[in-house]
Amino acid sequence: MQTRHGPAIIRDLGFADYDSTFAAMRAFTDARGADTPDELWIVEHPPVYTLGLGADRAHVLAPHDIPVVQTDRGGEVTYHGPGQVVIYCLMDLRRSRPAGKLFARQFVHKIEQAIINVLAAYNLAGERIDGAPGIYIAGGPKKGAKIAALGLKVRGNGCTYHGVSLNVAMDLAPFTWINPCGYEGLETVDMRTMGVEAALPDVQRKLAGELQDLLAVAEPNTVLT
Repeated sequence: MQTRHGPAIIRDLGFADYDSTFAAMRAFTDARGADTPDELWIVEHPPVYTLGLGADRAHVLAPHDIPVVQTDRGGEVTYHGPGQVVIYCLMDLRRSRPAGKLFARQFVHKIEQAIINVLAAYNLAGERIDGAPGIYIAGGPKKGAKIAALGLKVRGNGCTYHGVSLNVAMDLAPFTWINPCGYEGLETVDMRTMGVEAALPDVQRKLAGELQDLLAVAEPNTVLT
């Protein structure tokens, strides 16, 4: 008989460096057991480029003084920095969900849907592009520009870490110093570029809430800070 677990616990880590957060994600996943609650970690990082396991370092064109960190997630190079929502999804995909087991492809689809829902709440239209994980602007002069990135690690035991980033109000110049997600010339935008002035904490909580609702059984929110 499977145990039904409630929604992921939301933890707000505030402003934290990437290296220590990466180490903490791995340590959490190493230590978790069958009854460990799933968690969503909200964080804002200082400037950093991160590389996926199979990333081509040639896509880092001119890092300037921004550190470049090798990680164990999927995907190519991406940028994290102030003014960006980052949420790490520390989940056990083997657990029972309302529609049964949540497999990796469904998991990614639900994370993308959470971003689309948040953008819609601010009257922005986001869309998926086949073969290119993340969310892109759906129409207008910025159609096809990337506003959110996604990169995950799924261990053999079905436990995940890493997660998703949504650009809110950033210095976008560092995106021009790389080929974002390995795509030469890909334009990257944020919500502010699209005419939305939103407070970062508000968008953080909206996205965490959407992820919590879409990835787990609907129960009252549990928030730890």
